Amino acid sequence: MNSNRLHSLDTMRGLIMVLLALESTLLYEHMHEVFKGSTGEIFINQFFHHPWNGLRFWDLIQPGFMFIAGTAMAFSLQKQKDNGISWNASFSKTLKRSGWLFFWGVLNYAVRPGGLSFELWNVLTQLAFTTIITFLIFNWKLPMQILFCIGLLLLTEGLYRITNIPGFNQPFTDQHNFGNYMDLVLMGKINKDGWVAINCIPTAVHTIAGALAGKFLLRKPEKVTLLIWWGIATLSAGLLLDITGITPIIKRIATSSFTLASLGWCLLGLAFFYWWIDIRKHHKNLLLFTIMGMNAIFIYLFFEIVGARWFNGYVSAITNGLMHFSSIPETVQHIISSLAIFALEWGICYFLYKKNIYFKL
Repeated sequence: MNSNRLHSLDTMRGLIMVLLALESTLLYEHMHEVFKGSTGEIFINQFFHHPWNGLRFWDLIQPGFMFIAGTAMAFSLQKQKDNGISWNASFSKTLKRSGWLFFWGVLNYAVRPGGLSFELWNVLTQLAFTTIITFLIFNWKLPMQILFCIGLLLLTEGLYRITNIPGFNQPFTDQHNFGNYMDLVLMGKINKDGWVAINCIPTAVHTIAGALAGKFLLRKPEKVTLLIWWGIATLSAGLLLDITGITPIIKRIATSSFTLASLGWCLLGLAFFYWWIDIRKHHKNLLLFTIMGMNAIFIYLFFEIVGARWFNGYVSAITNGLMHFSSIPETVQHIISSLAIFALEWGICYFLYKKNIYFKL
């Protein structure tokens, strides 16, 4: 078995981190102001989550993050096995990693202007759960893992449809579904944008499927077409559930149709990147992405915690101040500031890369 690092995996992870970093600079919001009312608004809307029932490009970022984490886990566990590390030692390492993911996920939104807050909607807290689940079933046979994923989706359907809690008995209605009720139980509040903590149940399918894809590429790297067929199948299943009205595609509560459709795009994305980069050997001009992909956790925490609370405002104050007496329109100034913030964040990752410093949980 070939357990060498996948360049395509680093690129996909890096692409996601670049897109998230740009979002944290408010670039998409500034671009939206530029294109508002024009045909360009249709394009820029793809960089915002769909309000409820539907699927946009930005709705695929979080599933992609969870999926790639699973793929990376497959390569990591294979390497540990080749190095003679026992299952118990690997499990201990996975528990530690999940614990840190949960800690940073909670800390990310813990400090608010009005005081401390406990929230479980962050992608890292979700990943903490899905990582453990994926590890525990990692050595199961393929049919059992697929059945387990189907079980998770059926469980999600049942929780939303069968539970009949007054005020929360409308399966696919914002603020009145079972996921909202569980948030009241777990956190004593409901997310005003419709996100729910129990998304970790269906989105575990993304991480499990990512691990399965990783195992497949380790064993049969030449048969990438099978990933394409699986991608087409799951994407079609998700779209069919939505079109027929059985289960609407809703990213904010991770319905089964959304999970399947987004998983299909993840599989197709991995298949394309793997074919283009690892099979066709197109390794040039990828540094923009791989630099961030190789320090994904660090840069995510940086722009989520440091960037949002201080760095972005500090850099913007400097750039906007320098452009204050120019004739550049204000919206364009904001865009330039966003790009300056991103350039500095990328530069930090480049410095770490050159120093061979990598932060891992």
